[in-house]
Amino acid sequence: MTKLIVDDVEIDVPPEYTLLQACEQAGAEIPRFCFHERLSIAGNCRMCLVEVKGGPPKPSASCAVAVRDLRPGPDGAPPVVLTKSPMVKKARQGVMEFLLINHPLDCPICDQGGECDLQDQAMAFGFEGSRYAENKRAVEDKYIGPLVRTSMNRCIHCTRCVRFTAEVAGTGDMGAIGRGEDMEITTYLETAMGSELQGNVADLCPVGALLPKPYSFKARSWELVKTESIDVMDALGSAIRIDTRGREVMRILPRVNDRVNEEWISDKARQIVDGLKSRRLDRPYIREGGKLRPASWREAFALIAEKIKAASPHRIGAIAGDLCAVEDMFALQSLMGGLGAVSLDCRQDGAKLDPAFGRGSYIFNPTIAGIEAADGLMIIGSNPRIEAPVLNARIRKRWLKGGFKIGVIGEKADLTYDYAYLGAGPDTLASFADHAPARMEKPMVLIGQGALAREDGLSVLALAAKSAHSLGVIKDGWNGFAVLHTAAARVGGLDLGFVPRSGGLDAAAMAQAGALDVLYNLGADEIDIEPGAFVIYQGSHGDRGAARADVILPGAAYTEKSGLYVNTEGRVQLADRANFPPGDAREDWAILRALSDVLQRRLAFDSLKSLRERLFSAYPHFAAIDAIAEGAKFDVDRLLEVGGAPGSTGFASPIADFYLTNPIARASAVMAECSAMRLDLARHAAE
Repeated sequence: MTKLIVDDVEIDVPPEYTLLQACEQAGAEIPRFCFHERLSIAGNCRMCLVEVKGGPPKPSASCAVAVRDLRPGPDGAPPVVLTKSPMVKKARQGVMEFLLINHPLDCPICDQGGECDLQDQAMAFGFEGSRYAENKRAVEDKYIGPLVRTSMNRCIHCTRCVRFTAEVAGTGDMGAIGRGEDMEITTYLETAMGSELQGNVADLCPVGALLPKPYSFKARSWELVKTESIDVMDALGSAIRIDTRGREVMRILPRVNDRVNEEWISDKARQIVDGLKSRRLDRPYIREGGKLRPASWREAFALIAEKIKAASPHRIGAIAGDLCAVEDMFALQSLMGGLGAVSLDCRQDGAKLDPAFGRGSYIFNPTIAGIEAADGLMIIGSNPRIEAPVLNARIRKRWLKGGFKIGVIGEKADLTYDYAYLGAGPDTLASFADHAPARMEKPMVLIGQGALAREDGLSVLALAAKSAHSLGVIKDGWNGFAVLHTAAARVGGLDLGFVPRSGGLDAAAMAQAGALDVLYNLGADEIDIEPGAFVIYQGSHGDRGAARADVILPGAAYTEKSGLYVNTEGRVQLADRANFPPGDAREDWAILRALSDVLQRRLAFDSLKSLRERLFSAYPHFAAIDAIAEGAKFDVDRLLEVGGAPGSTGFASPIADFYLTNPIARASAVMAECSAMRLDLARHAAE
């Protein structure tokens, strides 16, 4: 630690701190435009000037000077830094005057108004006039894709967007052309950005030069009610903020959570807002004569009760979808238990994961933040870039530091970092089953659903577990066995034991013709259910599940209910309700509670609070919000006993189109445009 005096406040800070970080630790406010904690230092804007006593007789850019570079004062006294001296004040006013020479000052029509760094810092550190009367520079707006709108007259050349695409996203889409007054920020050849994280550049932009295009001219920041929640577009559980006006969701922004998403979110998490309003189910429906007609709740429940009472318990089943909250699955599980049904499954993709092998067999054991402590990674049957873009950025962050070898077994893909391609499928994986331990302290094995959601998935899981033990991935003090899920509801469902009981059918078997008489589909839209069973679909959108249903019960989307989700690392997270469901739609647990009365199998709760009390009583780890329960150990020996022999087909990611993976995304016109753009880029690349 190094002693430093900042505005008469003595502090101890690490020598690698910048002066800016040291000053903030001392409680001083340092303005900045180009500096960002998660990006490299550029030193462009010069707004963070401070005075260093005993240093050069001029202000110093605090973002570009390290504490270790300061000289001690007389007789070894700590260095002195001033942030409010007349020199600093005058220098900052001069910098602000320069920054505003070419800025159009169009705040009344700028979407950044009210949350603009330039506005705030001009008020706090600028002054009332300018000595420049020349014509302002004009810059043509650029097309950089369907998600980010440009207004380049406002650009102050902080280069945050350039550094983000180069360092975090790893695509290098943006750069600067020209010099001096002619410098412009643009994508190369003015093409669309190709990253799944491109929307984050709008958050990074300190002025109104880069803005979210779908949100343009829709609302002002002070009109919005802000609700903290959790993203369910993938299994990462990114922290988000949902901004609403009245009953309508206007935008979704990231929140800082260093243990999960840092401060980034994927484009799908950010821009599915219009999908929350489109193709919504807002009233019950009943199928008569092959056609759906609107019905009352009483009619729908009466028909369901008639069909369930006529069926024997072993001919009744339930499938939970990828966006279900833990409370919804617990209510459905309780209802099915009361009916005596044994066919339940939360794995509509057919993943061969089972809580019987221990919680360690289906979670991301090293944790997401633990990636930064690892020194080697083998990726098996996964494409993290499209399955969890923010997690992929974390892998890239670790790779950039060096000393991190990456190998891939599966499909070749651009993962934004270099890797050694080891092979395509189980044959390659088998070669590591009896391999000598890796010469690494903390190696990781990441296995995706492309290796597990197939007929031989259990065998592949057993083979991966055996390889992990051989390579030293699982040892005292370190468990580097990481399962990457693609569904937000999957770990929560497995924690509940929402899998077939003894003699029950799994999701694939339940979907076959003649397997069941009644099938309760709770938001499962990624599975084809063959004719035969009477299907009850409870969900928020008119997607594939609703098209097959005999009765439709309108549920709530994830923004319209309070619910618990468990992310891929096993972290329990709470999503708060931001708005209300449309029409006659209701929260899913409430629908199941009302239905239980009609079925004369009354569930033992009348409110969300009492439901959670029963949930926490049966599964205590759900009560520990933002914590990861260790749970049962990974039973590798038992897994090896039942694993069997794997096939020879190569692994492939289960996600064919990143932008269209769930009913909300498929209802979004913005996601459809992104998908079409991605296909065009792929076609041009192939040509």
